[in-house]
Amino acid sequence: MKNNPNTKLILLQPSINKSSTSSHCFFLLFFITFFTLAFTLTLFTTTISNFPTPSLSTASASSLPSSVTTALLHYASTVTINTTTQHMSSSELSAIASTLHNCPSPCRFLVFGLTHESLLWHSLNIHGHTIFLDESEYLVSSFERSHPEIEAYDIQYTTKVNQMSDLLSLAKSNIENECKPVQNLLFSDCKLAINDMPNHIYDLSWDVILIDGPRDYFPDAPGRMAPIFTAGVLARSKKRGRKTHVFVHDFERDVESIFSDEFLCEENLMETVDSLGHFVVEKKASDGKKSGFCKNSASSSPLSVSLSFGEDDE
Repeated sequence: MKNNPNTKLILLQPSINKSSTSSHCFFLLFFITFFTLAFTLTLFTTTISNFPTPSLSTASASSLPSSVTTALLHYASTVTINTTTQHMSSSELSAIASTLHNCPSPCRFLVFGLTHESLLWHSLNIHGHTIFLDESEYLVSSFERSHPEIEAYDIQYTTKVNQMSDLLSLAKSNIENECKPVQNLLFSDCKLAINDMPNHIYDLSWDVILIDGPRDYFPDAPGRMAPIFTAGVLARSKKRGRKTHVFVHDFERDVESIFSDEFLCEENLMETVDSLGHFVVEKKASDGKKSGFCKNSASSSPLSVSLSFGEDDE
């Protein structure tokens, strides 16, 4: 009888120990599993947060320059609204864009006239130096407020289209003196020279010059006589580089065609694209020898010219 309780006690003791041990193992396994899951989740979260996802800053770094975006938005919002202003044709835009694309960097681009295409020119020469010149102080101020990345200056023209013949005759008679092809325009007394631009413009060697202003489609308009003459002198007087691409828009008009022939020269005319004349003018040495702007000085007779004015709006 005494053995039975002992036997029961012996039988019960292993049962109690086994249950306790199983319980401890269960909690240990749960703790290890929970810790493993927590560690894995933490590691996964950390890895995801450190992975280079396309955030706003990353996307902006790989996107188009803001000026290009601005230009595209500009054309998208105005192409169907502004229908009264004459724009350049696709072929004309492509001719200038191609020249800017092939221009050695940093390309220096001087533009006479603030036009519908101004933002495009700035964007296409985003890694270069582009300066705009316009006759309207208000337009320049307004444009700079809207587009602070643009460098633009207003200049005052003293010429008029109805003075074209007299101005051309005067320039030709002083071609060895005040109106010579190689000179510092800042100190020029030639009536066709623009000498009120900011000083640094005269010091720079321009790779591309576009003449698309000022207005010249009515007798009292400033005309583009002075910009064409000034472009011819800047191209021949440059210190860096050998050639300058000069584009003259509205090339079919009398003022543009006659003054381009006289100061940019027919032998330098590379192509005409629609209403755009494309000249390539080489640097000229100032060796003291008497010489004019063109090798073949077949000058027109300005006194007999009958001016034709377009019907463009401002």
